[in-house]
Amino acid sequence: MYKQVLDPVSHSLGLTAIFAVLPLAVLFILLGGFRMKAQWASLIALGVSILIALIVYSMPIGQAADAGLEGAVFGLWPIMWIVINALWIFNMTDATGYFAILRRAFNSVSDDPRVQVVVIAFCFGALLEALAGFGTPVAICGVMLMGIGFSPLRAASLALVADTAPVAFGAIAIPITTLAQVTGLPAHDLGAMVGRQTPFLALIVPFALVFMADGRRGVRAAWPAALTAGVVFALLQFATSNYISIQLTDIVAALGSAAAVVALVQVWSPDTPAAGAPTIGQRPAIAGGEAADASFERRTMADQGPPTSRRDTFLAFAPYLIIIVVLGVTSISGITKELDKATSAFSWPGLHVLNAKGKAPTSETFKLNYLTAAGTWLFVSGVLTALILRVRPGQAVRIYGRTLVGLRSAIITVCAVLALAYVMNLSGQTITLGTWAAGAGGFFAFLSPLIGWFGTAVTGSDTSTNSLFGALQVAAAHKANLSPTLLAAANSSGGVLAKMVSPQNLAIGAAAVGLAGREGDLFRQVIGYSIVFVLLMAVLVLLQSGPLSFMVP
Repeated sequence: MYKQVLDPVSHSLGLTAIFAVLPLAVLFILLGGFRMKAQWASLIALGVSILIALIVYSMPIGQAADAGLEGAVFGLWPIMWIVINALWIFNMTDATGYFAILRRAFNSVSDDPRVQVVVIAFCFGALLEALAGFGTPVAICGVMLMGIGFSPLRAASLALVADTAPVAFGAIAIPITTLAQVTGLPAHDLGAMVGRQTPFLALIVPFALVFMADGRRGVRAAWPAALTAGVVFALLQFATSNYISIQLTDIVAALGSAAAVVALVQVWSPDTPAAGAPTIGQRPAIAGGEAADASFERRTMADQGPPTSRRDTFLAFAPYLIIIVVLGVTSISGITKELDKATSAFSWPGLHVLNAKGKAPTSETFKLNYLTAAGTWLFVSGVLTALILRVRPGQAVRIYGRTLVGLRSAIITVCAVLALAYVMNLSGQTITLGTWAAGAGGFFAFLSPLIGWFGTAVTGSDTSTNSLFGALQVAAAHKANLSPTLLAAANSSGGVLAKMVSPQNLAIGAAAVGLAGREGDLFRQVIGYSIVFVLLMAVLVLLQSGPLSFMVP
């Protein structure tokens, strides 16, 4: 049995926090400073966290190893189980040539790449986040953007930055429902509060994407598309989360935003072309794809030939329609309750930890939710996709194997980072850092989103950072006479802004576009946006704790 002590260094939270932050400092320095591959940087940081747990926190080596092993398995299930199956579906559409048809359908909306970025990365990516989350939009949208002509590095960067505003309500609002379970606060109140924070991000992100795609001239030329997408998404996200359903928030906002942009381009188009506009029909370098692909000719014909039939257009969109229907049906409350009966929950073997209050942490319990995991239903969607697109069983299996090979580095990275998160959490390192920050009093409202950012940067999941810090935010709120609902929501809203810099999402984005090993380059492309966005969110939360307190439900 190991009982957490949060201040083992001279009984000082401040001094202990210096040691507790070392694994994260090592991770980010290796990634951003030394350009080390994410899997090696993550494994080294994991080693540092284990040493800190053993030497500083006096955690038994067996307990530290078990904590790391549980985190690694959690990285496989459910996180990579989702990503593997999502990317498998995409790879089947590419191998059959239907991705080119889908790309042409997006081109038919507008042939301007800046508008396509808004539609694909922001609108379509938000829909994927709403349905699956956990890196799915980064993987799929990154490859789609590369397919319309953006360089792999820029495509992955755009997909990462776009995956922000919808994250708190992603995967059918799992981060919000998890936050409600951890804090004991009503899910509706938390969703309503988040719905009064993240819409401000939705107003900014489309402009950032257009700027990344084509600089200032792109913003001057394509601002109507960015404004339309951002305003409609923000309004629908606010209205749906506050007055309809948190589970449907991102689905409604994504579809409404896309429809608004499609309507806009019927009467407007950018007056100046993008600098170095991508060449339509240029073959993308799909991650894990063959050098000579028999479907390339069909893809090229789809790009440059006569208009495709309605049947082929429908089949190109069919995989995503299948995902929407399958995940939508299985997310219905009554169906979810029935499916959840197959869930197996158990205490991780050999792991015996008590927190500072003498209670077992919730992360000590592992759940095998066979039938409620989004990855399971993405796999089912993949099987249905193979049937509808007439992919032979042997070919589907080969594509699945190729997908696994292409994601091998990402799998190692995700498992290593989740192992790092679990060691830090169960040894007490994470709680030490959060508790130390809570001593800031009223100014903690500014720090609250930064703590959420920090948790997602480590775990790659807004759900995980809500699990890690949700209760801490509520305790700090009571101590500082602040609104628990405000700070709990701020944890989630701040957390979404670290998705783009979390090592596993960097690894997913890099692997999807064929840049495995260049996660450090991606990190440098997006870190500035992440910092600016989270500071803006911190200012907003600080204002909501004072002059804008009327915004708190």
